[in-house]
Amino acid sequence: MEVRVLKQIVRRLGTAVPSLIGVVIVTFLLTRVLPGDTAAYFAGPAATPQAIAEIKTKLGLDQPLFVQFLAYVKDLATGNLGMSLTTGQPVFEDIRARLPASAELTLLGLILSVAVSVPLGILAAVRQGSWIDHLCRVVATAGVSLPVFFTGLLLVYVFYYKLGWAPAPMGRLDFIYSAPDTVTGFYLIDSLLAGDFELFRAAWSQIWLPAVTLAIFSLAPIARMTRASMLSVLASDFVRTARASGLKPSKVVMGYAFRNALLPVITTLGMVFSFLLGANVLVEKVFAWPGIGSYAIEALITSDYAPVQGFVLAMAILYVLLNLAIDILYGLVDPRVRIEA
Repeated sequence: MEVRVLKQIVRRLGTAVPSLIGVVIVTFLLTRVLPGDTAAYFAGPAATPQAIAEIKTKLGLDQPLFVQFLAYVKDLATGNLGMSLTTGQPVFEDIRARLPASAELTLLGLILSVAVSVPLGILAAVRQGSWIDHLCRVVATAGVSLPVFFTGLLLVYVFYYKLGWAPAPMGRLDFIYSAPDTVTGFYLIDSLLAGDFELFRAAWSQIWLPAVTLAIFSLAPIARMTRASMLSVLASDFVRTARASGLKPSKVVMGYAFRNALLPVITTLGMVFSFLLGANVLVEKVFAWPGIGSYAIEALITSDYAPVQGFVLAMAILYVLLNLAIDILYGLVDPRVRIEA
């Protein structure tokens, strides 16, 4: 069985290679056709044409596009994502430093969303047509309709400005605290590992509001998919047989129906997570969160090619790994998927 799973992993990674190559090519071309001149921006408004030309030569931007692409691929082959002209640091180091911030925020937002949307979807399917079913529809509609930046600004206004329950939206920690020793890169986990509960409280006070913003945004697809999948399974013959056999309703719903409804929900969770990880740029901007989304936007504004290319490539790799994890999870949830694989 382990050999079969390993072969499946290798096969999926092999099919992902052409996609990653396509991402590299498309991202390189798109960054070159975007408006803006990198050399002119960093030379300053008072720079002479000669100074701008010297910067282009130093950055290799005066070379033909094909030559630039070959140099970029050569650097990628050695693990070099280039230098960020904005921060002056290697892109790989910037992404490694900022990725845990985005991942922690996204994971917590997804956990909060799942804790609300999955039970809500199950209850809405079990009690179809009741008030909780209508509540599920309202929550799903509101989650889709409200722009994520509007939700974030509204929560900041209510919980920070009006009620004072949340600190100022100024990043992962208040300036009076120092970051914990890096073990996972997640401040909540690292502070607990260090036994510093005051630092944990400080990190939690900063992260819960942006996490709730992401949770509200991701509630809709998870709740709707859970409800639809549960309705389909509850109408199946084996569920009716289980009910006719006199099993407890909770056993029928959770032991039989929900497990068979899990696959579409897992797929939705994977899609929502991959989308949130790359699309929480607005949340990071609203809460001054030092993640890779805000990093990519700042680089895009300044026409800094290397960070944008590194960001897109990192998102593509994470998406491949996420899909691989979902495939493995499929086999754990439903043995039929593992046997067919």
